[in-house]
Amino acid sequence: MSYITNVHGREVLDSRGFPTVEVEVTLDSGIVGKASVPSGSSTGTYEAHELRDCDSGRYMGKGVLKAVQNINEIISPALRGMDPLEQDQIDTALIQLDGTLHKKKLGANATLGVSLAAARTGAYSKNIPLWRYLGGLNANLLPVPLMNVINGGTHANNNLNIQEFLIIPHGAPSFTEALRMGAETYHALSRILTKYNKSTGTGDEGGFASDFRDQEEVLDFMLMAIRSAGYQPGKDISIGLDIAANQFYSKGAYQFHGSDYKYTASELIDIYELMCEKYPIISIEDGLAEDDWQGWIDMTKRLSDKIQLIGDDIFVTHTDRLQLGMDRGAANAVLVKPNQIGTLTETLKLVEMARRGGYKTIISHRSGETADCFIADLAVATGAGQIKSGAPRGIERLRKYNRLILIEESLQGRSHFAGADITTRRK
Repeated sequence: MSYITNVHGREVLDSRGFPTVEVEVTLDSGIVGKASVPSGSSTGTYEAHELRDCDSGRYMGKGVLKAVQNINEIISPALRGMDPLEQDQIDTALIQLDGTLHKKKLGANATLGVSLAAARTGAYSKNIPLWRYLGGLNANLLPVPLMNVINGGTHANNNLNIQEFLIIPHGAPSFTEALRMGAETYHALSRILTKYNKSTGTGDEGGFASDFRDQEEVLDFMLMAIRSAGYQPGKDISIGLDIAANQFYSKGAYQFHGSDYKYTASELIDIYELMCEKYPIISIEDGLAEDDWQGWIDMTKRLSDKIQLIGDDIFVTHTDRLQLGMDRGAANAVLVKPNQIGTLTETLKLVEMARRGGYKTIISHRSGETADCFIADLAVATGAGQIKSGAPRGIERLRKYNRLILIEESLQGRSHFAGADITTRRK
């Protein structure tokens, strides 16, 4: 039996130039598994705690030396001698070492880095790909990419309230073709923005960060890009939105930046309903705020038979939050971000709970990413069917997409593409 001999953490930089955690787990055989942890800018209140140094003299207080110290001085001694194949035992040890509800002692950025690196050593020691190690012999479903092509909200310095406008190439026959369709549409959008004298500067996730007259103008530009790339909106490529409603919710009302009007949840749902009638929108994420449970229930009653309603901030990859949503009838899909919970085992339990409850799952990146492509393997291992990894731009995004091309190729015709499944709720 192989066993862990050392766990080592270090501070590195993410795609936004802010510190994050990288971890190496070493086995007695000499095998080393490495993982790095992403970070979000738009975060839910109930997420596991990301431990930062809060030292204003270093990286504007965003350093992670405390998390690194916890890895090297607390976690490493505790995990030495453990079997890398016993992921559940490793993650249980991490949870017990921390001992808090939201991992405020060690930091979820510390525990997740160790958890993912340990999983890689397990796959390496079995000499099989990570997706096969985690998912078994039946792991063969390639996800539909939800590709962020216009950034707004906290992800960009522009006038858009909606945080993400996404293209969803569900009409492709394979993941590789879906990626091609998405990339061609992204470049078509770039040409159209230039033609209309709009900026082609990009936001945190690689989407364009132009100013627009309103949200509908964005959608009109997206339709132009889809058609310009040679595809049919709604048939080949549809549209998704991440509203990130937490960002403009306060005291029971929703107020867009730059506007004095305060919307009720019902009025926002009216707006979404009209948008979905006018445009080929098949997915809305975080349409309402994380604590607006009644609003979510009403939105689900009105829209869930037409579109995918994704809960991110409301669920934050926590099984107790998802169970509340299921019990109350809120949303019909859940975004899965491992750093919101802090261990691989807890992430997998959330995915399984969603599957049993009939909720779709979308494996997701964060705005502050690294070149680690773990979530690509995770998407195939869990059969999630969908993945968010930003625009087809920037190595931290493209490594996930390119990894999925490799996985699809390695399955040698035995893979399936989840394109048809994403539209099954839309009537």
